[in-house]
Amino acid sequence: MSCCRWGKRVLIAMLVAMPLFASAAPAAWYKWQSRATGRFICTQTWPGEGWLKIAGPYGNGGCRS
Repeated sequence: MSCCRWGKRVLIAMLVAMPLFASAAPAAWYKWQSRATGRFICTQTWPGEGWLKIAGPYGNGGCRS
């Protein structure tokens, strides 16, 4: 019986602490320029080969401070 009580206490402690570990900030935005066309984009993820990171990080999708 003491084993079950201990297990319940651990489970309750984990459930109470879970929101502390699950919180996360949004990803930052970066301005990229195409090496092929010179076009600019603003994205949170790497657009792939042929793109050069120009500026950032920014807090919004407009790549403005």
